[in-house]
Amino acid sequence: MAQPWRGLLAEYADRLPLEAEDTPITLGEGGTPLVKSDPLSAEVGAEVYIKVEGANPTGSFKDRGMTMAMTKVASSGCEMVACASTGNTSASAAAYATRAGFSCAVVLPAGKIAAGKLAQAIVHGATLIAVDGNFDDCLRIVRELTQTYPVALVNSVNPYRLQGQKTAAFEIVDALGDAPDIHVLPVGNAGNISAYWMGYNEYAGRTTAASIDDSATRLEAVASRTPRMWGIQAAGAAPFVAGHPVADPETVATAIRIGNPASWDYAVAARDDSDGLITAVSDEQILDAQAILAAETGVFCEPASAASVAGLRHLAQQGQVPEGARIVCTVTGNGLKDTATALGDRAIDPEVIEPTLEAACRALGL
Repeated sequence: MAQPWRGLLAEYADRLPLEAEDTPITLGEGGTPLVKSDPLSAEVGAEVYIKVEGANPTGSFKDRGMTMAMTKVASSGCEMVACASTGNTSASAAAYATRAGFSCAVVLPAGKIAAGKLAQAIVHGATLIAVDGNFDDCLRIVRELTQTYPVALVNSVNPYRLQGQKTAAFEIVDALGDAPDIHVLPVGNAGNISAYWMGYNEYAGRTTAASIDDSATRLEAVASRTPRMWGIQAAGAAPFVAGHPVADPETVATAIRIGNPASWDYAVAARDDSDGLITAVSDEQILDAQAILAAETGVFCEPASAASVAGLRHLAQQGQVPEGARIVCTVTGNGLKDTATALGDRAIDPEVIEPTLEAACRALGL
């Protein structure tokens, strides 16, 4: 009988900084789909897979880090957490705080967050504070707050966040049998590219089986290599491409609308040590990639998530994608978080017909 997924804390306990006294705070995160995209593969001349992180409990990759961070907060005795957010972190922090019995404060840029993400934070009971500024202003406030008061910081500058997020690399190796040649992902605050690089390095040369319980084992692949890390930013919020922080970042991809990434040094190391790159694509390219991924592969992601696919297509057009390479693109969040952007000016106004088969056939042209 197949073993059900138990959440990444249980599945990868031997690879995480967990102590015997830690009580896991989990919603069963991780174990997300890795979907082969034949249309993208044909377009770029490579073997392309999509890591669908929107399948996590709150609809984004943030849950991987949050389960680990909240577990450590629970062991510390602290009962309040805080985060700065462009949306997904707020949703994840609020949900996991509820799970743990903590109160949660979310500091966010006023008027800059997609409604779906705000709704998640609100229904989970977080206290929202809107700031007349950008994400970087919000993170500065949260840092000062958590340094002064007994409040735990759960942004990706919390080192346990990256420990949880690195498990996505483990899952990819387990699924493919080895690391891909290239891994492409969106870059905003840059914690994710740092975490994946950490995970790939830790998994290289590991043993081939891990205990699930007394009667079963989970077979693991051994990563014989690490991939080249390709980070993709939005052109209006591309500090790594510019080589310096961007004072007023702007992009339709709200989740990566960050001008001064907190994980700057880690991301640069991931890029350089992997012989990778960080580049930028336009909002138009991002929205095109979002639409193509939904229409041709069946994966609906939010705009920031589509930056990885947009970047891959852009680099393929420049002749930078090696023929036949195995490539994984991470799409970081579910498209339902920001339906307004996905729909654009398209109206939801289907034709109304009589309740008969004949009327349905006429409408379908059958």
